Amino acid sequence: MIRVVAVDLDGTLLRSDGTVSARTSAALRRADRAGARVVICTARPPREVHEIAGTAGITGVAVCSNGAITYDLASGETTIVGPLPLEVAERVAAVLAPALDGVGFAVETGHRALIAPGFDHVSSRSIVRVPVASLAALWAEAESCVKLLAWSAAPVTDALMARLQALVPDVTVTYSGGRGMLEISAAAVSKADTLARLCEGWGVDAAQAIAFGDMPNDVPVLRWAGTGVAVANAHPQALAGADRVTASNDDDGVAVVLEELFPADGGVVPAR
Repeated sequence: MIRVVAVDLDGTLLRSDGTVSARTSAALRRADRAGARVVICTARPPREVHEIAGTAGITGVAVCSNGAITYDLASGETTIVGPLPLEVAERVAAVLAPALDGVGFAVETGHRALIAPGFDHVSSRSIVRVPVASLAALWAEAESCVKLLAWSAAPVTDALMARLQALVPDVTVTYSGGRGMLEISAAAVSKADTLARLCEGWGVDAAQAIAFGDMPNDVPVLRWAGTGVAVANAHPQALAGADRVTASNDDDGVAVVLEELFPADGGVVPAR
């Protein structure tokens, strides 16, 4: 019996044009009517999730910023559950700077993104981007930190991520699809860790959860859930970490699986 459906957004639930299809929205509503909790698990901060959730008809709690924040979609309450101390972020940036040519940094505070010179990535639906004058100002002006972002023109490869992770073993270096962008979180923070704690509070174990994803930052939650599902367009790490592969995000891969699990007649079949 599936009681929790955990869905990544970009590249998984969302089509390449950033929309949620009518078929996928209907499948999510079907899961909800059957009694399953649908939980968004995303790298995006809460301010970029609200509109998407409304369009998809998702209510309840979202896991944001790669597990650093929980966001109540009804009340708008955000809770930072996995902060990255600013002094750690500053030290990590100092280590990574010589390792990445032309790197720029940004700090996601949970409420806004502070952008230092050289950080040239622009997220779709990006809201509340605040440029600062210098790297020093980045640390001085941040009221909190849930994620350090590093952008350079260098392609993000598995080898690059492994090399940088070895330089800063006390944090987590991951990637969620932004061209040239790496995401750094506190070591114990992941979508899986935060979802597991939410599920424990709901009396749900991993075997009763199904998770959908497409990128390296989804691998921990794909492995934690009783059933981990990668979409066909997923990164090789996500494909390797999943129990099964569904259709691509543009072919409504999430809906394909949910329609199997939650038939139109109201029955529920076991995940496979």
